[in-house]
Amino acid sequence: MRARKRFGQHFLTDQAVLTQLARVIRPRKDDLLLEIGPGHGALTEHLRGTTARYAAVEIDRDMVPFLKARFGAAADGGVEVINDDILRVDLAALLGGGPRRWRLVGNLPYNISTPLIIRLLGHLPHIEDMHFMLQREVAARLAGQPGSKAWGRITVLTQYHCEVDQLFDVAPQSFDPPPKVWSAVVRLVPRAEKLDLHRPEALDTVLRHAFSQRRKQLGNALQSLPLDWQRCGIEPSRRADDVSVAEFVALANALKEQSAP
Repeated sequence: MRARKRFGQHFLTDQAVLTQLARVIRPRKDDLLLEIGPGHGALTEHLRGTTARYAAVEIDRDMVPFLKARFGAAADGGVEVINDDILRVDLAALLGGGPRRWRLVGNLPYNISTPLIIRLLGHLPHIEDMHFMLQREVAARLAGQPGSKAWGRITVLTQYHCEVDQLFDVAPQSFDPPPKVWSAVVRLVPRAEKLDLHRPEALDTVLRHAFSQRRKQLGNALQSLPLDWQRCGIEPSRRADDVSVAEFVALANALKEQSAP
């Protein structure tokens, strides 16, 4: 079965990288593990049989019979293979239904990584942690720091919700077919305690305005929003690139409610 371009498939084949990835995930016998995009099942082979439950969502319907034949039926202790699009699947139903939280893993197609992570941020009460292989540029954005070129809307949103660690890089030759760029593995752990944010939609509004005109001073980029600058204590002359997560939350909390979309 060849990789399909329309699904953004690049199968991880490097056994050393697979071993390293399994080592940083550290599956436990009582884990609920969800793999996104198992493909040929290279990572699945390293992780199966180590957890209480193992589910995998695969969009390519031609892969599903192969995966089921290779890893057995869920009813017999095998892998529960779900043929669906992870961007459309009912995550509340998949991840909910009990007090235990899921651990998510996967070699994510580059074209879905950002929208998927944004979607997963809405289901964090059901998630213990996430280990994803991403395009290195995307991984750098998630783990970026204020003042760097990587700092942006997705950085702030992710770091507000999660602790982010960029663990190690992976060369294109570790995949079949090789992508044109390097990849990296990141770990996302939902924060036990988050900054006090009055309205999540207000943060999204501020970030969209601030980073759509990131070279402008905040006073100009956010001029259409009714902000109480004195209340937030941030100088309007600053730019989005060097504003911290806590400061963006302060801006969001200073946004009057009627401005919310």
